Amino acid sequence: MTFSSYPEAGSKGETPFISPVIPVTGAIAGQRVAVYPGSFDPVTYGHMDIIHRAARQFDHLIVAVLNNSSKNPLFSVEERKVLLAEVTRDLPNVSIDSFRDLLVHFMRSRNADVIVRGIRSVTDFEYELQLASTNHQLDGEIETIFMMTNPRYSYLSSSIVKEIAKFHGKVQDLVPPEVERALSEKYKQKET
Repeated sequence: MTFSSYPEAGSKGETPFISPVIPVTGAIAGQRVAVYPGSFDPVTYGHMDIIHRAARQFDHLIVAVLNNSSKNPLFSVEERKVLLAEVTRDLPNVSIDSFRDLLVHFMRSRNADVIVRGIRSVTDFEYELQLASTNHQLDGEIETIFMMTNPRYSYLSSSIVKEIAKFHGKVQDLVPPEVERALSEKYKQKET
């Protein structure tokens, strides 16, 4: 399945497929490796837009799930990694990993030198610029590339998706089918 063939509203999703989540230990010499960090709680079509576009720009893209113990996520880090592996299974140069330390330390351990960040608005840019400047100060070899989100996803956030799903609203236009099913199951469990 390619990004351009994501299901339209009301269509049936694909049969679930669980692929192994294998951490990346480092790049092959000479490869351009980028990291797309985030909480991905859950992954949305906005995230998928950035993943697909970034995967075309680099030899290898690591989608890195932030393990932030100060937040109360809906999905565990492992659940988010499995969901990301499912929805990126058609992208051979994308791997899924997680980190809990400084992003620049994680990147060095993976031989990555580019951070990919999606920007939805001017507000996002101001915040992301501060982070990029800090990361560059911590490691001057690391660059940050900002990618504008497709305008049709400029309003979309994981928080909005969770709020809609919590009250049994339709999220099929916002998340991949695998994520839609996982959200439905998660909120059914919470209701019992």
